[in-house]
Amino acid sequence: MNSNEFDRLAIDAVEKVAPSVVSIVISKYLPRIKNVYPGALPFPNPFMFGDIDDGAKEKIKVGGGSGFIVHPDGLILTNKHVVFDPEAEYTVITTDLEEYPAKVVSRDPINDIAVLKIQQKGLPVLRLGNSSRIKLGQTVIAIGNALGMFSNTVSKGIISGLSRSISAALGTGGEMEHLRGVLQTDVAINQGNSGGPLIDLDGEAIGINTAIIAGAQNIGFAIPINWAKQDLEDIIRYGRIIKPYLGLLFIMLNKKIQKQYNLPVDYGALVIRDHRPNSVAVMPDSPADRAGIKENDIILELNGEELDGEQDLAERLQKFKVGEKVDMTVLRGKEKKHLEATVEERK
Repeated sequence: MNSNEFDRLAIDAVEKVAPSVVSIVISKYLPRIKNVYPGALPFPNPFMFGDIDDGAKEKIKVGGGSGFIVHPDGLILTNKHVVFDPEAEYTVITTDLEEYPAKVVSRDPINDIAVLKIQQKGLPVLRLGNSSRIKLGQTVIAIGNALGMFSNTVSKGIISGLSRSISAALGTGGEMEHLRGVLQTDVAINQGNSGGPLIDLDGEAIGINTAIIAGAQNIGFAIPINWAKQDLEDIIRYGRIIKPYLGLLFIMLNKKIQKQYNLPVDYGALVIRDHRPNSVAVMPDSPADRAGIKENDIILELNGEELDGEQDLAERLQKFKVGEKVDMTVLRGKEKKHLEATVEERK
């Protein structure tokens, strides 16, 4: 394939996808400022810019993001961190510049995924691909509302890494979310691109653009689209996203951690609290607690399958359905135990 044919594939993919990509405007009602000095920014600081008009508020745009239509009746995929604020209002702007008030249908309790709904039918839908078939070096294209200003901005690059683990900010209050198994790409992803699709040359979404590393160049991350497929099925069937829950904190073991802490094994999930104040390793009255899991236990197997480096405990847990029983082989000291937990829905 020559370069002209390759470019044609990319152009065709973008033309196919663009009508399904939307901009998301985030607005809040904030105190109105009076007596603002000419040229001042509209921030509520009476000492610098003016006086706060007591009791009066005005609707102000506070941010923006991207999304894409996945159902003709108005379901839109985006990032959870784009629509994280329950007090904000969200407006969807389509490529033909039509504006629709949007409601957050559900926020994924584990992954950086959320689903919006607008009251419109017959919308162009972006087809969802299969993220399990992604290969290193594969050409991908990101489309989104770059910097909250430039809608349908297109960037092209490759898949740079698979199954990365990162921590990302959810909102302005310091909330963090730990994401495992995300895709790394060198596509230029800017603020405002979050929630937009990462597509392949067939014009199918294989990921949701989610994060960049501040100060780094050509390092971006996307949520695999297969994670979102289950969320959409849950919403269509139950009206909400359902995730399995055991109720414990853990770290996955390897040879380095085994040596560092003088542990008896180099695989499995060590049940241990994290660095946060008042953290607990096992949530009281959770499925793990009722099953008898204790802090410092090492969960070696789920239903006879070892927890090795291929998938961690959280990823394995996603394969279970709410209400399903799971047999856990646990190492406590030098003794192996078999404990049974019933998976619950994560709230």
